[in-house]
Amino acid sequence: MDSNFDRIKQLFESLKNTGFLDRLFGWSKIKNLTIDASADLQKLISKVESSTQLDNSLSIERSNNKNLNDTVTRLTTEVQVLKESNKQIESLQKEKVTLDESKRSITNRYVELSSEVASLKQRLELTDRELQKTIQQNTQLLKDEDFRKQDHAKAVDSLKNIQDRIQNDRNRELQERKDAEINRIHKLRETWTAHQENVKNTIKSICSRHTIEYVEKVPFKGEPDNTLKISNEFVIFDAKSPAGDDLSNFRNYLKNQAESAKKYAKEQDVKKDIFLVVPSNTLENLDQFVFRLADYDVFVISIDSLEPVILSLQKIEEYEFAEQMSPEERENICRVLGKFVHLSKRRIQIDGFFTKQFFELVYRSEADLPKDILEKVSEFEKAEKINPPIERRAKHISAKELEQETSALKSEASAKGIVTEDSVLSNRLNKLPLYSTESYPEKKDDQAELF
Repeated sequence: MDSNFDRIKQLFESLKNTGFLDRLFGWSKIKNLTIDASADLQKLISKVESSTQLDNSLSIERSNNKNLNDTVTRLTTEVQVLKESNKQIESLQKEKVTLDESKRSITNRYVELSSEVASLKQRLELTDRELQKTIQQNTQLLKDEDFRKQDHAKAVDSLKNIQDRIQNDRNRELQERKDAEINRIHKLRETWTAHQENVKNTIKSICSRHTIEYVEKVPFKGEPDNTLKISNEFVIFDAKSPAGDDLSNFRNYLKNQAESAKKYAKEQDVKKDIFLVVPSNTLENLDQFVFRLADYDVFVISIDSLEPVILSLQKIEEYEFAEQMSPEERENICRVLGKFVHLSKRRIQIDGFFTKQFFELVYRSEADLPKDILEKVSEFEKAEKINPPIERRAKHISAKELEQETSALKSEASAKGIVTEDSVLSNRLNKLPLYSTESYPEKKDDQAELF
């Protein structure tokens, strides 16, 4: 009896003292105790039923049994709950294993990510340093760009000023050249306009010096510009100059004037040689200086050739009685006159060539010389003055003095290496053609060798 109650008590004591973990993991022990207690309880019930003396105890036991049954039911329920909890625990353990594996994987990934983060931090720090450096460089470049823009703007302004100054200088230079050309043309026009009066004054001066008769009014039809009376013949000198600065038509104009001079040539006592006096600076544009017409000849001469031509005509007057001369004297006269005419034409030709060269030199000096040098040259040019010897009527020009001066000049030229040998010069001069109708295949080469 007591042992049966001991096991039942032991069961109840175990149930009272059993915690959650004991119930979870020590359920087999409780189960055994419950089975033993249940067997004892059955024995006890049997004894109670067989024993009427134990009714009260049986009632109590029944009540206890009921309580035990309730407890068993409750414990069974708890066991079921514990079983479910056990299943959940197993599931949780599996999940724990899975989580542990995930944790290990996450830990490994964390380590990797930490390493990557550390590397990224280093790269970020390096990038940040480079960014700061780039920002500083960009800031410096922006400052430099501002300075460069300012310098560029200043340079552009300076260049614009220089360009404007150069353009202004160029415009002024062009305007000065234009003005100089206009002045040159005006001077030419003034020279050509005053040409007739200059020719008249020059001829009168020559006639006055050499006692040659100048005819103010001719006894025949027409009004020639200048008329001299030599050997009882009227010699006509007509002054002709271009109408404008275009000399391309001047040759045709002279040809027409030569043909219209027939009105003088047909008059009685008028010499059949008529002279047209032109400005010296027009000779380079002419290629014909003699117009041989049917009944008379017309010669084109410059104002510088007036005196030798007039003197040659006066020389013929000395041989008024040519029929009293011997053939040899006449031949000598013709030879001298031919030589004189030839030299006059050569002189005209060479003077015309050098006039052109001097013009080209003047133009080249104006175009090629630097502006400051050209201005200095212009100052010296304005200060320079050439005073040729003044010809006095009472003074005789000695040929001996001229020869001495010429000899001195030749000596000075030879000392400086300048060729002055008469044979060489005459050889070169003779190669130059006098008329355009002559054939001269080496004209340009000869001129180059001569000049």
